[in-house]
Amino acid sequence: MRRSLTVGVLLTGILLLGPHLWAQSPSAFLHTQGRQIVDSTGNPILLRGYGLGGWLVPEGYMLHIPGFGSPTAIRNMLENLIGPQNTALFYSHYEANYVTEADIHQIAQWGFNSIRLPFHFKVFYDTSAHAFRQEGFALLDTLLNWCEQNGMYVILDMHCAPGGQNKDNISDSDGIEARLWTEPNRYQPLTITIWKEIARRYAHDPRIGGYDLLNEPVLPQGYSNQVLRDFYIQLTDSIRQVDTNHILFIEGNWYATDFGLLTPPWDSNMVYSFHKYWNETTVGTIQYLLDIRSQFDVPLWLGETGENSNPWYYEVKQLMENHNIGWCWWAHKKLATITSPLSAVIPPDYQIVLDYWNGQGGRPSVSFATNALLQMAEALKIQNCEFRSGVIRALRDPNFATQPEPFVNHTIPGIINAVHYDYGNHGIGYIDSDYRNTGGSNWNNGWEYRNDGVDIERSQDAQGYPYNVGWTQPGEKLNYTVQIQTGGFYSVFARVASQIGGGRFLLLVDDQPVTGLINVPNTGGWQNWITVQADNVQLPAGTHQLSVFVIQGDFNLNQMTFLLTGVGVDPQAPEVARQYYLAPNYPNPFNAQTVFRYQLARAGKVRLDIFNLLGEKVETVLNAFQPAGEHRIRWNAEHLAPGVYYYRLRAGDFVDTRKLVLAK
Repeated sequence: MRRSLTVGVLLTGILLLGPHLWAQSPSAFLHTQGRQIVDSTGNPILLRGYGLGGWLVPEGYMLHIPGFGSPTAIRNMLENLIGPQNTALFYSHYEANYVTEADIHQIAQWGFNSIRLPFHFKVFYDTSAHAFRQEGFALLDTLLNWCEQNGMYVILDMHCAPGGQNKDNISDSDGIEARLWTEPNRYQPLTITIWKEIARRYAHDPRIGGYDLLNEPVLPQGYSNQVLRDFYIQLTDSIRQVDTNHILFIEGNWYATDFGLLTPPWDSNMVYSFHKYWNETTVGTIQYLLDIRSQFDVPLWLGETGENSNPWYYEVKQLMENHNIGWCWWAHKKLATITSPLSAVIPPDYQIVLDYWNGQGGRPSVSFATNALLQMAEALKIQNCEFRSGVIRALRDPNFATQPEPFVNHTIPGIINAVHYDYGNHGIGYIDSDYRNTGGSNWNNGWEYRNDGVDIERSQDAQGYPYNVGWTQPGEKLNYTVQIQTGGFYSVFARVASQIGGGRFLLLVDDQPVTGLINVPNTGGWQNWITVQADNVQLPAGTHQLSVFVIQGDFNLNQMTFLLTGVGVDPQAPEVARQYYLAPNYPNPFNAQTVFRYQLARAGKVRLDIFNLLGEKVETVLNAFQPAGEHRIRWNAEHLAPGVYYYRLRAGDFVDTRKLVLAK
């Protein structure tokens, strides 16, 4: 069930280029040159990175902790439950396990050349002692060493500024207001002091790609962007007193999207950094940024994006690269996630703690809760995580949008689990009615196993796989690259469940139907599983694309078992077929064109007619003599009104009639 990290490395290693082909060793400073980021020799560097979100800035949603979810709120909940000493013990394990040298090496092996490090200002500054924390700088030095060994740059990101640069949990504000702006005399000088000390210490360290000065600032109502610009200039002036080497990444107001009054640039080595979430992937969504780049001859960087489906990931990545914009994804690891490449499994004891916090269980003892939290910290080690390989393929596989790749090796005769459809973009590995979030949609209603448009949930089928496909809708499709070891006739046994009934699907091979409609009745519940059967399914030997095509949805599908019942005629051989057969037309429903497929046992006259619901013949598609064997006819119904029709095949004594639906 768990796709181990080792398997993931081998899988992606087939198609990804190693870091030495994407990044030079960070031995020289990055800097801006016109609209590009370049190295010391002037070679353009397109930053392709991952953010280490959740490590030094814990967020509630990443750990499934309810409430406000800020770092301070989370710590307060922990201390209330297990006390300050045990909380400190937990955080020592948590920080040691969340990001290790193995994590950095793996990110580099996936083909990335940079890391964005979100940090809380308290990592480097003790507000009680009013002194810098040497252990915070030691932690950063360790990360820099790991990244240097793997040819990766580090961009430092002040995710939580003193007072909060927005009023949200992500800046560790008090949830009331962004006091960095409302109380500037109290908080802005400390912010400047911290950045100046960071710059002083690392002024001559080329492993750092630059300084991302404020993550997602949001000014309170009534505050002009001029306030943000003025503060950025103060920060810049202080940093440049000690460091003239590093790039300054400047984020816009309103979560790094609004750059009004932040132009023109005030420094010769700065980049405008924007964030992109949950909107369309068209060039129109970034045109205002391209205009800024063009007008002021300054680079752009997509400093944070993610939390969407693999197709959306691919489209955004392509949008950026087509316009020569570097990018950084959020985030490399979370608990029980589908949107990150690494998903830590929630230990059962930690779930009991979560249930308590959610008001669904009693308060656990201090010893139990402490142990449960330490188990969660242990689960964060990279070797204990599940690998969401499709996420990496969406970002790094050059064939993701053009060529399907097997998720696992499928052989027939054998079992195919429904959730093991091919890797690939929407339209390549599958077709789904809702496959990305561009404004409120949920692409995987079950939120399990894979990050595609296909809806996947945990299954209770004792005879099937631990996960099933659900929420099916008409026109959806699952594609599987299969190796059919023996051509012939098969019986197919599909594990299905439905609380409604009326579901129908058919199987295709290389987009041609090989079954009639397979009906799914009301089974008494979405997790009450039965087996439905299709017989005399003729499959050709070799490598083919097998597809499940949904005609009528509202059913769940767990797995399909293919049992060889007889060796059939090789369709490539000169011998004639052994039986008459009229297959369902495909596609059905269809718009304008569909394909009829049938098989003749003997040569003879063949007639194919179309009838309306009144039984009136509306067209003769074919009236001719044909040889024995398999035949296909493409029919254009553009001249007919949309609706339900029937088609009838007559060949000798053989007559068969099927229904088709013309939709326009």
